[in-house]
Parts: sequence; C-alpha cells; structure tokens
Amino acid sequence: MRVLGIDPGLRNLGWGVIDVDGSRLTHVANGICHSAPGSDVGDLAARLLSLHGQLTEVLRLYAPDAAAVENTFVNKDAVATLKLGQARGIALLVPAQFGLTVGEYAPNAVKKCVVGVGHAAKAQIDHMVRIHLPGVQINGPDAADALAIAICHAHHQQSAGRLQAAVQRAAG
Repeated sequence: MRVLGIDPGLRNLGWGVIDVDGSRLTHVANGICHSAPGSDVGDLAARLLSLHGQLTEVLRLYAPDAAAVENTFVNKDAVATLKLGQARGIALLVPAQFGLTVGEYAPNAVKKCVVGVGHAAKAQIDHMVRIHLPGVQINGPDAADALAIAICHAHHQQSAGRLQAAVQRAAG
C-alpha cells in the first residue's frame, strides 16, 4: 500500500509518500508545496489554486492508494485558523478527486503514534521519522510532519486490518 501524508498549510503544504509492506515502511518521496510567491491576503484564491495544482501533480506522480491529513488546530488568531482550514480543504479535496479515502488525525495523535508522546517538538518528530525511514532526506519540517502523518495512517490501517481479521475469525 502506498500512503500519502499531508500537513496542510497555506504558505507551505508538506507532503510525504511511503510504501507499506506488512510492518515494513519505505520512504518514496517528500516535499513542500509553496503557494504562489508574493501572494498576500488579497490573493487567497490564487494561493489555493497554486496548492491545488502542485498537490495534484504529487498524486499524479506517486499514485498513492491512501491519504491522510492532519486536523486543523484552533489557535488564538481566528483569521489564521480559517485560512489554514481553507488550505486543509485543498488537502482533502485533491486526494478525493483521485478516488482516495482520506484519514484525518489530530496533531497530538500523530505525535503520540510516531514519537510516543502527544506534545513532541518538531525536532523529535524529525528524529523519529528518520528512525522509521532510515536514510530518508527530509525536505523541511513540513515534509517531516507529512511523513509522520503517513506513518500514523499506516499504523492505524494495520491495526484496523488486524481487528477486522480477529472479528472474522471470532464470527466463524
């Protein structure tokens, strides 16, 4: 199974692709989609369109089987939270356009899954992603977060598969 993780952001939208074979995880690619340079608040639609086009190309290139996106956290700046939500909409829309089901995870759930604690620092996430994916070259903190989201989704999918198999064995 090939999994795409997406860390939504209006300026920098991180993405990471991993292959999952049983419990083995392999890095495929990672990067950051940057919204149109020089864009400001008045160009929100252009920035969203730019992110949409770039993320669409990522899905065309790597053809994932599943996708996962980090949930938006609410901060004190309501306007910034709303803008992040719009970028998150692009992160949900593009995989859906490719027919993928999109998993959604809270930031603390991703950190707990990958690092072991729900309030891990960026450096800890980066370090643990490198442990899970030996030899990976990470293209920045947003890409590291996206790879962590993909790893989290892979672990949840494996757990769901084991649970379903156990239920089927119990039923018959």
